[in-house]
Amino acid sequence: MNFDRQIWDTWAESLHKWGLGDFTASLLEAAGPLTVLGAQVVYILQPVLGRMVAASSLRNLASFLEQPEQVQAFIKFLRKENAP
Repeated sequence: MNFDRQIWDTWAESLHKWGLGDFTASLLEAAGPLTVLGAQVVYILQPVLGRMVAASSLRNLASFLEQPEQVQAFIKFLRKENAP
């Protein structure tokens, strides 16, 4: 969880900086089991996305999206981080 926490801190900080924290949490929540499909899209687009994003970041994102319990935990984390 410590490794996840470091990644989540980075993701949450960036999302909140861009004003996308709540939107991302809502999108992940609405996507539900479709996040696994999203992981497959990340894998497929990795050669294209790899020009803009580090390969390790893409692997972390895809791995994260394949684990519904992790997605749910991150949604809670994002909402807690955004709470006043």
